[in-house]
Amino acid sequence: MSRIQKAFERLNGEGRKALIPFITAGDPSADLTVPLMHALVEAGVDVIELGVPFSDPMADGPTIQRASERALARGMTLRKVLQLVTSFRTVDDKTPVVLMGYANPIEAMGLQRFAEKAAQSGVDGVLVVDYPPEEAENFGAAMKAQGLDPIFLIAPTSNAERIAQVAQIASGYVYYVSLAGVTGSGALNVEAVAEKLPAIREGPACRSASVLAFAMPQRRSALPRLPMPSSSAAGLSKKLKNRPQKLPAPTSRRWWRIFVAVWMR
Repeated sequence: MSRIQKAFERLNGEGRKALIPFITAGDPSADLTVPLMHALVEAGVDVIELGVPFSDPMADGPTIQRASERALARGMTLRKVLQLVTSFRTVDDKTPVVLMGYANPIEAMGLQRFAEKAAQSGVDGVLVVDYPPEEAENFGAAMKAQGLDPIFLIAPTSNAERIAQVAQIASGYVYYVSLAGVTGSGALNVEAVAEKLPAIREGPACRSASVLAFAMPQRRSALPRLPMPSSSAAGLSKKLKNRPQKLPAPTSRRWWRIFVAVWMR
């Protein structure tokens, strides 16, 4: 059983939703990415989505675009992202880590090599924004061969046929974008999302969980009305953009724990 499946089964048993934050690897710095991941876990998150910075993040709004730019300017690469996950795993072997990014860095490394390296590093799932299900058979097979969950997107415009197509390849969870637009958009219609949920939850035959992308914390008040886990990306990235790149080693972990606790209020 994968870490992702274990996490959702535990949450189901506890009768609560998952909180899945997104951070960009290398922002505000590579040195602080792993301490921030540990701080997120200590603050109560259930799964961590770790963004692989890319120069042309077409599905992301300005906040995450700038986070990628900052990380790339400081030398972050896909190989270094995997090294960060390896470092995280020396302390935490339970919290699921999902890489989220774009196809180009993976294609440059090679799909099979990436799958092997990701599994060796302790990655649990991979979401590639620009791998449509029609062209993702090899991707899904390569991930599953290494025990990784291939995670896919469902949009507000996805019909039943499209949802069923995603379900044939996806595992771990299905990421419901929740609005038509780039990340960080404030135009979330909670009622429209609630109407879409039955088709999503009944459609996938795989063991999956639909996930919402909220602009935290402004939209967090809507969570109790929606019976599904939530993911947060732009809200946390906005908070991180002005954080110092380096902190004294003895205090950095404590500083990030306090920072995350305040953000999650």
